[in-house]
Amino acid sequence: MHNSVVDRARRPPKILLTGFDPFGGERVNPSLEVARALDGVHVGAAVVVALGLPVAYAEGAAGLVRAVEMLSPVLVVGLGQSSGAAGLVLERVAVNLSDADPPDNTGAVLHDTPVIADAPTAYLSTLPLRRMLAALHGAGFPASLSNSAGSYVCNHVFFTQQHLLARRAVPGGFIHLPLLPHQAVGRPGLPSMPLDLQVAAVRHALEAAMLAP
Repeated sequence: MHNSVVDRARRPPKILLTGFDPFGGERVNPSLEVARALDGVHVGAAVVVALGLPVAYAEGAAGLVRAVEMLSPVLVVGLGQSSGAAGLVLERVAVNLSDADPPDNTGAVLHDTPVIADAPTAYLSTLPLRRMLAALHGAGFPASLSNSAGSYVCNHVFFTQQHLLARRAVPGGFIHLPLLPHQAVGRPGLPSMPLDLQVAAVRHALEAAMLAP
């Protein structure tokens, strides 16, 4: 038993970084590609653990809950794809509402549906967003703050995450990412960002999030 306790103490704390499967006819999702690229990377004293989630209301939320309960992370950051984003979009608010016409990847369509019954109307991100934004801008990465993560699966999982973490006093939040260049081909006006730059930017954001207050 003593050796088990020592082993646990030696293990680095975990940063849970989630991304989503492709959806809407896409063959790739930058959020999943970025999360995978950062899996195992050390950020300060912690190590990133990547998790791919299905683009499905119930299954995505359940997968996030299982991972948090298994890993007991010190930080949780969700990533998602946002067509039209020109850089990293740091989300401020998760709302207790799922309402979108497009079906999720299981075919489910939710309208006017609470994410969690009897939960608060909304949760704020508990990441140091201003510090992260300043760090990203200082390193030359395009980034902005957003007051709405929408009402599709990204928001559904983001709200579930914040509801769970509120009881654990663990910081968490959500970042939307731009399309990859090949996703924007033939779609005039849609911005994009290469994968290597997205990976570097998210790593920079995580480093800023992990700095002591």
